[in-house]
Amino acid sequence: MEKMQSLEEFYQSKFNRVPENIRNGVGHFNVFTVDEYMGKKHQPVVYSRKDYFKITLIIGRNRIHYADKVIEIQKQALFFTNPQIPYKFEWIDDYKSGIFCVFTPAFFHHFGNLNEYEVFQPDVIPVFELTDEQLEEVTAVFRKMQAEMVSDYAHKYDLLRNLVFELLHYTLKMHPASKAEKQKANASQRITYLFLELLERQFPVEDAEQRVNFRSPSEFAGQLSVHVNHLNRAVKEITGKTTSEIIAGRLLQEAKILLKHTGWNVSEIAYSLRFREATHFNNFFKKRVQLTPVQFRETN
Repeated sequence: MEKMQSLEEFYQSKFNRVPENIRNGVGHFNVFTVDEYMGKKHQPVVYSRKDYFKITLIIGRNRIHYADKVIEIQKQALFFTNPQIPYKFEWIDDYKSGIFCVFTPAFFHHFGNLNEYEVFQPDVIPVFELTDEQLEEVTAVFRKMQAEMVSDYAHKYDLLRNLVFELLHYTLKMHPASKAEKQKANASQRITYLFLELLERQFPVEDAEQRVNFRSPSEFAGQLSVHVNHLNRAVKEITGKTTSEIIAGRLLQEAKILLKHTGWNVSEIAYSLRFREATHFNNFFKKRVQLTPVQFRETN
């Protein structure tokens, strides 16, 4: 898997320049059209994480590789990406259009935690297909961003933050949170959130020498300073799944990603995911996918 792409690398690879103020401590924001970004010498996007947030209005048929999933866009959609999950675009047709904005976490410092929004959380597929009417409304927001970027208004970046929040809330209103998500957080929800955050923090695995640190419920409980039985009860209450099931599911997801997007052999992947032997990894994978890791790689 490719290393995480920095914002500087994004600018250098696509525009052969890097803005002088890109790491000035107050955060960075910019907006582009897809035509401007891709250019005549466009190269396929590499499957990788980026160290910035991105909201993309995709117009045209597209195939998105996101974590271990492939999502096809038939007409138009909004796509939210965060620094935690690797992805890439694959245009299906010659027609390519859209607008996107990029911004660093520091751009929203003191203005809220973006990771608390459902569209930026790692267990959500952040692709939202749009009707023609919704496309017009979303396009209007991006056009306002473009207008503000070239204005000399002293508080334009406050306006740009508001426009990002407008897109976030527009999307969340299209897909309202579930009843469980609306409930006030209780102790079980808090410990479950901390467990999921700690689990996700171990991924993605980006180097064959890298290994996940925690794999068992007891290891996670130790890190969270709670008894393993308390962790198991909380996770089961909130998610309906056991702690072991969630850990296994995330390991399986990462295994699929590594098999699809790296050239590592099965032993290297098994090592990175902390299986004692490659045969244990083979058995784990085949039990859940009905294919061996090698067979899965060949079919993908």
